[in-house]
Amino acid sequence: MPRPVTLFTGQWADRPLASLAAMAADMGFDGLELACWGDHFDIAAACDDDAYCQGRHDLLETHGMKTWAVSNHLVGQAVCDRIDARHHLILPDHVWGPGDPEGVRTRAAEEMKRTARAAARLGVSVVNGFTGSSIWPDLYFFPPTPPEHVTRGYDDFAARWGPILDVFQEVGVKFALEVHPSEIAYDTVTAEAALEAVGHHEAFGFNFDPSHLVWQGVDPARFVDRFADRIFHCHMKDVKVRLDGEAGILGSHLQFGDCRRGWDFVSVGRGDVDFDAIIRSLNRGGYDGPLSIEWEDSGMHREQGARESCAYVRGIDITPPSAGFEDAFEA
Repeated sequence: MPRPVTLFTGQWADRPLASLAAMAADMGFDGLELACWGDHFDIAAACDDDAYCQGRHDLLETHGMKTWAVSNHLVGQAVCDRIDARHHLILPDHVWGPGDPEGVRTRAAEEMKRTARAAARLGVSVVNGFTGSSIWPDLYFFPPTPPEHVTRGYDDFAARWGPILDVFQEVGVKFALEVHPSEIAYDTVTAEAALEAVGHHEAFGFNFDPSHLVWQGVDPARFVDRFADRIFHCHMKDVKVRLDGEAGILGSHLQFGDCRRGWDFVSVGRGDVDFDAIIRSLNRGGYDGPLSIEWEDSGMHREQGARESCAYVRGIDITPPSAGFEDAFEA
């Protein structure tokens, strides 16, 4: 049976959910991955108002759609980060508070616990998001960075996220970290280290997104094979690498959309991601959840991009065979 194709609403938070749902249904999506910002999924309302979650389902059902996951990337980012003024731009006021760094991290952790409870009340089994990282800024080891410094970063992650993950487990919801630069896990090696840091906690896994792996030179299909039992959700997102002898993979401190960058996100199917290999890896691992389009392309209108991405993802999904093709010779 084909996997449902959904649209992550994070890049559409400026649109009310009612109008976005109507648009997505017209484009052919099966459902929405609801962002916990804009008016798409309100954590406090979900926890406090018995009618709120049913109202979200009713709204989607009006357009023939469902939801399988919610996402709280923005708040999750603040749990482990070194907090600065940039975080004020992405955090709700009650999490930012007076902006004291440790207070922000503590309030963000409590908000992620509430997100787990809200997701359980909504009836979804996965929350996607970020973790932040106290050691991401130390990516290049100069001044000299001893192993103990890195270990402290993973210890900090485990100390802050362990109690959050316990709440996720308590309410029967999984947390899926989007393996991503600026997070505690951004490639295969760091994903393994993150799992080890939290003792392979049952509630901790990954929201697989190939676009963040490809520009680093990491094979996304091999990542899926390595962590098949920890792929809790899957983003469909593409990237184009343009290493032309002048641009580098670190982005050159240029904004997304600048043609001088060594890589940039593009509409699904227009970049360098080998989606066929990824779908085959997902099939080997038994993943049957949504293929959720996270649409980002600085050079294209988003409505054109979302529509074509939906059609593209439907076209590349593969139904696993019920028998080998050579079995016919034995008939």
